[in-house]
Amino acid sequence: QEHAYPADELMPLTCRGRVRGQEPSRGDVDDALGKFSLTLIDTLDTLVVLNKTKEFEEAVRKVIKDVNLDNDIVVSVFETNIRVLGGLLGGHSVAIMLKEKGEYMQWYNGELLHMAKELGYKLLPAFNTTSGLPYPRVNLKFGVRHPEARTGTETDTCTACAGTLILEFAALSRFTGTAIFEEYARKALDFIWEKRQRSSNLVGVTINIHTGDWVRKDSGVGAGIDSYYEYLLKAYVLLGDDSFLERFNTHYDAIMRYISQPPLLLDVHIHKPMLNARTWMDSLLAFFPGLQVLKGDIRPAIETHEMLYQVIKKHNFLPEAFTTDFRVHWAQHPLRPEFAESTYFLYKATGDPYYLEVGKTLIENLNKYARVPCGFAAMKDVRTGSHEDRMDSFFLAEMFKYLYLLFADKEDMIFDIEDYIFTTEAHLLPLWLSTTNQTISKKNTTTEYTELDDSNFDWTCPNTQILFPNDPMFAQSIREPLKNVVDKSCPRGISRVEDNLGSGPKPPLRARDFMASNPEHLEILKKMGVSLIHLKDGRVQLVQHAVQAASSLDAEDGLRFMQEMIELSSQQQKEQQLPPRAVQIVSHPFFGRVVLTAGPAQFGMDLSKHKAGTRGFVATIKPYNGCSEITNPEAVKEKIALMQRGQCMFAEKARNIQKAGAIGGIVIDDNEGSSSDTAPLFQMAGDGKNTDDITIPMLFLFNKEGNIILDAIREYEAVEVLLSDKAKDRATIFKGKMIPNYIIDSNLEVENMDQKLSENDSHKQNSEEATSASQDVGTVSEEPEGESSDVTDPDSLSPADTASDSVSVSNQDSSVPGRQEAGAPEPACPPGDSQPQEQQTETEPNSKVNWDNKVQPMESILADWNEDIEAFEMMEKDEL
Repeated sequence: QEHAYPADELMPLTCRGRVRGQEPSRGDVDDALGKFSLTLIDTLDTLVVLNKTKEFEEAVRKVIKDVNLDNDIVVSVFETNIRVLGGLLGGHSVAIMLKEKGEYMQWYNGELLHMAKELGYKLLPAFNTTSGLPYPRVNLKFGVRHPEARTGTETDTCTACAGTLILEFAALSRFTGTAIFEEYARKALDFIWEKRQRSSNLVGVTINIHTGDWVRKDSGVGAGIDSYYEYLLKAYVLLGDDSFLERFNTHYDAIMRYISQPPLLLDVHIHKPMLNARTWMDSLLAFFPGLQVLKGDIRPAIETHEMLYQVIKKHNFLPEAFTTDFRVHWAQHPLRPEFAESTYFLYKATGDPYYLEVGKTLIENLNKYARVPCGFAAMKDVRTGSHEDRMDSFFLAEMFKYLYLLFADKEDMIFDIEDYIFTTEAHLLPLWLSTTNQTISKKNTTTEYTELDDSNFDWTCPNTQILFPNDPMFAQSIREPLKNVVDKSCPRGISRVEDNLGSGPKPPLRARDFMASNPEHLEILKKMGVSLIHLKDGRVQLVQHAVQAASSLDAEDGLRFMQEMIELSSQQQKEQQLPPRAVQIVSHPFFGRVVLTAGPAQFGMDLSKHKAGTRGFVATIKPYNGCSEITNPEAVKEKIALMQRGQCMFAEKARNIQKAGAIGGIVIDDNEGSSSDTAPLFQMAGDGKNTDDITIPMLFLFNKEGNIILDAIREYEAVEVLLSDKAKDRATIFKGKMIPNYIIDSNLEVENMDQKLSENDSHKQNSEEATSASQDVGTVSEEPEGESSDVTDPDSLSPADTASDSVSVSNQDSSVPGRQEAGAPEPACPPGDSQPQEQQTETEPNSKVNWDNKVQPMESILADWNEDIEAFEMMEKDEL
């Protein structure tokens, strides 16, 4: 008020107001400014939360008296809705609450609501499209298509821009009894839902408002999409419409399948959701843990929040974007409130005082690094601490509100905050709107929904009082494994002991000579700016950042090495892919009814040539990783050995159990929660040596399937399985064997067990189903756990997914997709910055470079991947 009123924003470094047209244009950022005293309107309900009721009353009088909404100015529909319309509605909500209490606002007669309705009508021309999606901008005075509007030529809008209207528009309809606002917002949401990618249930970032075609096909939970998901769940809470919950649950299931790689949230392609779309995350996704709290999914919320907090502790603030190995990608920080929002909700859910300490850190950093004489200044670069002459309205509207609520006791509040829902701009809308002025049909007309088997959905919109029994140790136990994820999960630069490594007299490393088991080779790679990265989904990437090379000569050597590696991978034909195999539990009480999809091995007994398969009781070996001589051979002899993935080659495990007398082996993934339902299978490769000495069958089970066998052992001790090329029917399994009478008598028990296993996502497939199981099988070689420098001998590199067996070279990313051993339990080191200088190849260590003879034609492959490359190039140009 002292320095900026009636301007839209305060410029905290120069101590004056920012008026659009009087300051140099900042591009799209200025679309939030409409000469309508933005910051004042956006912070009305914040004053009441802070118990500044007298100041609130004065502010409302100012808004009514001074604010003009009929300006000849083009504004963002999205920003105007969440900040101005939402601010007016939030102000009205708390004004009528105060009036009802009888002390303040006795003069108030709905003036803010009248202004909100006027603004609503000014936004409606933006919806004049055949799709129902709004134009991204509207002229407050002339609308969209008027000759003087200077807008209406746009063809695209972001998903969040079109999908973040329902709370404000529905509230406006419910408050006023005018149905048109809610109808338009619902129509836009309906259209986005219908245009979702049907196989992945994901939405893209940008959509054509006329045709509904996805313009940008990458998908995440950050910029461009974030509040679309938020409003689906909150629309269910505020409006009581089950269809919004069904849509949210469908999207959430897809997010947790493809985007969530705890603690990371990585963008993917909507049509190829197993393919990461970028190597960095934007700060707007920090809201997502808070939404997960509202949804009731606490564990991933704690994990992602903890990762974000460590990034903040490293840089003092959350950079606008940061790489998946936690380096700065975009260094700005415009004082965004999303992390404080999630901190508040996690504290409400857990009662863990740890989150009060997090809040204290946020406040200390704001005061220490962002506070300037006339306010709080955005950070221009978190690495240097430089400021920007900018203080967005959301800083006061959201950051102050959430931080105050984090520390406020119930008696500090003059009203019950639980009676309201927060919009994405933290404006307060009363929950009683759900039963007021239901002017349109409550149930949307939508298409069929996928039946989701997720017990988490039982907790959607839980009461925070019962969600969590105030047990802080639970949250701490989830945070503990992540405490060093930012600083220690990925190897930093190598020690510069040999400054002439990779250049000078030493010849450059050739791809054909490279052995990952050679520490000298790994150091040469790092010298050349090439890093070896383990991805959570099982792939290995070689990524070159030329700027990280020790010299320009080293960078050239690295570029040459990457090109050679790609050529090496593409020149050699891959052996014919092996189809999935079956692990069938045949002992009591399963009797062959439970079939688990297993990955094959390129060595050992070929189960397709031994139709009877290998049958035997299972036994857990010691040591469990099978990487040394088996110490319990008496328990393993004539049994099928169970072992854990990791720490050595698959072939080495096979030799050790074969020596101990095992008749077969099952390797169980140690990557918690992995499942053949959500990850493509792959085949286990040899170790580059002759594997003719291995004569027993070896199969691979993901974690979820492996746990079914482990649980059966715990419950029944003696568990017999059949390893085969496909599931056998019961008559075949028990042919020539005496079937105990109790099989017939225990049908009920068997059926109950089937039900139980069905709930655990076990695969009850008959032989036909097993035969038609996913053919998406890749090739991996076992490798040691730990840091990426421990990988052994990718003398041969083997790509995996047959659906994406391809190679493509570009300045952005050169990729050979592949699956590999996922060693360490903590998040593996992901890719770094995406830069124009970057070359990247996803490879398989320790397996022959060979390609499937039956893959799609090269022309088709290249065309397919060119689409991905174009998407990468577009993403590199993006600005938040």
